[in-house]
Amino acid sequence: MSEFAVELQDVIKQFPTPEGGQVFAVNHVSMQIKNGEFFSMLGSSGCGKTTSLRMIAGFEWPTEGEVVIAGTPQGHTPPFKRPVNTVFQSYALFQHMTVFQNVAFGLEMDHVAKSEVNDRVGKSLDMVQLSGMGKRFPKQLSGGQQQRVALARAIVKTPKVLLLDEPLGALDLKLRKEMQLELKALQQRLGITFVYVTHDQEEALTMSDRIAVMSFGKVLQMGTPVEIYERPNCKFVADFIGTSNFLHGTVKSVENGKASVYIQELDAEVMGLVSGDISVGETAAVSIRPEKIRLSEQSAFNQNCFEGVVSSTTYIGSDTHVYVNVKGNRIKVWEQNKISSLDPKAYYSVGQKVWLTLFPENTLIMADK
Repeated sequence: MSEFAVELQDVIKQFPTPEGGQVFAVNHVSMQIKNGEFFSMLGSSGCGKTTSLRMIAGFEWPTEGEVVIAGTPQGHTPPFKRPVNTVFQSYALFQHMTVFQNVAFGLEMDHVAKSEVNDRVGKSLDMVQLSGMGKRFPKQLSGGQQQRVALARAIVKTPKVLLLDEPLGALDLKLRKEMQLELKALQQRLGITFVYVTHDQEEALTMSDRIAVMSFGKVLQMGTPVEIYERPNCKFVADFIGTSNFLHGTVKSVENGKASVYIQELDAEVMGLVSGDISVGETAAVSIRPEKIRLSEQSAFNQNCFEGVVSSTTYIGSDTHVYVNVKGNRIKVWEQNKISSLDPKAYYSVGQKVWLTLFPENTLIMADK
């Protein structure tokens, strides 16, 4: 038995253009998704994530390469013969059928015995916390409940792999966050492989065991949420996942996993950790997360410490977003509000002089592309 539930082996998917050419929707993508893993494909619209999912489902066939499911090549196998099921953003429920009938539909198509259908549908509804609602129609349910019905219908057939195409996209923010936790808990209870497509970075970080960040049909980085957030391997990933500040300069030295970059606008060198491939003399991007910058009223360190002026502040409850002008560079700093106070002096104010410290262990040096 293969240790991988799904493998994409150097897959290419091309579509014809109206002008008679070809466009690469997926461009030499390879992935190995482990059994029992919650794996997310993350990227903006048009990055190739949904096309990749559709090739796993069988709704699209690869132009080149192979899709392997549970150790068996399936790239040109029809969807109904694959050990997978798909949950869509639109739910795709039958409005004229009850919840029970919706969930039972696939089993009845497979001619499963009625007693087994009743048992499996009951267990599936119980698993998604919809026990006792089998007689209701979809229009009598909330959006979150309808999404649970779609999930129950998918898991009732016990697929080896469950494919989810932005299934929470139609829900409001609060319900979406609740469903994220429910989905992760459900996946852990079921123990089956979830392959999840989303453009929401926070959603991917919250639920996934591993994430593939995609752009223009390619996988730029694959790793755990911590690896993707704390050690992005390129500027695109650092910019797409969360919020980052970027400074640009020339690499002066690279040694033992650390690099020094001269920033002309600051007339200073910045030290940081090397992320990706860089060499002395190259142009590099210096990336640092806003929450990892230390803000103080006086200089505390000799290295990576710069004077600036607060240009604006935004109080958002848990944090205050402070924007600092450092020699023409607008630097974002997220200050956690650890003290409950109405005193305006407890917060930084516009025009105030401050010092920013970019700790080298929190600062990443990467190729500027």
